Amino acid sequence: MLYLRESRNEFFLFFLQKCARLLEYEECWLRPQLNVSLAAILKTCSIMLPPVKKDRVITHLPKCFSPHAALHTKEGFHPKVKAACQTQKAGALSFNVAKVIVVGDVAVGKTCLISRFCKGAFDKNYKATIGVDFEMERFEVLGVPFSLQLWDTAGQERFKCIASTYYRGAQAIIVVFDLSSVTSLAHARQWLEDAMKENDPSSVLLFLAGTKKDLSTPDQLNCIEQEAIRLSEEIKAEYWAVSAKSGDGVRDFFLRVASLTFEANILAEIEKSGSRQVKDIVRITDADHKPKRKSNCC
Repeated sequence: MLYLRESRNEFFLFFLQKCARLLEYEECWLRPQLNVSLAAILKTCSIMLPPVKKDRVITHLPKCFSPHAALHTKEGFHPKVKAACQTQKAGALSFNVAKVIVVGDVAVGKTCLISRFCKGAFDKNYKATIGVDFEMERFEVLGVPFSLQLWDTAGQERFKCIASTYYRGAQAIIVVFDLSSVTSLAHARQWLEDAMKENDPSSVLLFLAGTKKDLSTPDQLNCIEQEAIRLSEEIKAEYWAVSAKSGDGVRDFFLRVASLTFEANILAEIEKSGSRQVKDIVRITDADHKPKRKSNCC
C-alpha cells in the first residue's frame, strides 16, 4: 500500500485529472477500450490519500447566501442522507467524484474564483483560459470522502466549441457573472442554455455566482442583486455574491456547492437502489460500470 504524502499528492491528482480529461472526451478512440472510472483507477492503484484538510470537512449543511434565491432553505442534510452516511462511516469507501462546470463571459473571474478556493491565491494578472482547465478538490461530508472536479471553461467565443465538449455529465453548473457588469448577468441565461444542452435538467444543480463584489458600491450591488435574484428564481438556481480578490464568501460558496451536490448524489443513488441496502448507497464501486460480457452462443 503506497501512502501519498502532500508533496506527491499534487502529482497524483494531476495524473487523475489527465485521465479524466481523456475519458471525458467522448470521441476519444481509447474510451471504449478503457471503460474505467476514477474510482476504478484509485482502486487499481491501491493508493491512500492524505487526510482531507480540516477546512474541507463538512459536518453540517452550510447556510445559503440568500433565502430568497436558494435551492432549499432546510437547516440540515436530508434524513435519508444522514442515515446512509452514519451506517457507512466505519466501512470501506470508494472515491466519489462529482463534476462541476463553471461557465460565464470572458474576464468575469471564473479562474480567479476557483484559484482562490483551491489554492488560496489571487492573481492580479489576467490570463484567459484556453479551452478548459480544472482542479480537483477533496472534501469529507458527514464522514464520507467526496471530491469535486471544478471545470474552468473558456469564456471567449473562439474557444466556445472546445469548452462545450466538456459540458456533458455535470452534476452542478456554476454560471459566473461580474457584479459590476449588467451585460455579463444578461448573458448568464445563454451560458446556462448552452450548458444544459448537454445535460439532463432534472439531475443538475444550478448556481448563479456574482464575482468582484469588492468593486461594487452598496447601491450598485443592491441594484444588480435584485436582478440576479430575479433571474435565479426564474432558472431555479441558487444565488451567491463573492469576491475572489478578498476571499469574501468564496469558501462558504464552495462548501455549499459540495454539500448540495453530495446530498443530491446520495439521494439519487437511494432512488435508483431499490432493494439495495442503505449501507451500500455511499459505496460507489467500479462494479456499477463493468460492461456485461457477451455470450459466445449464437
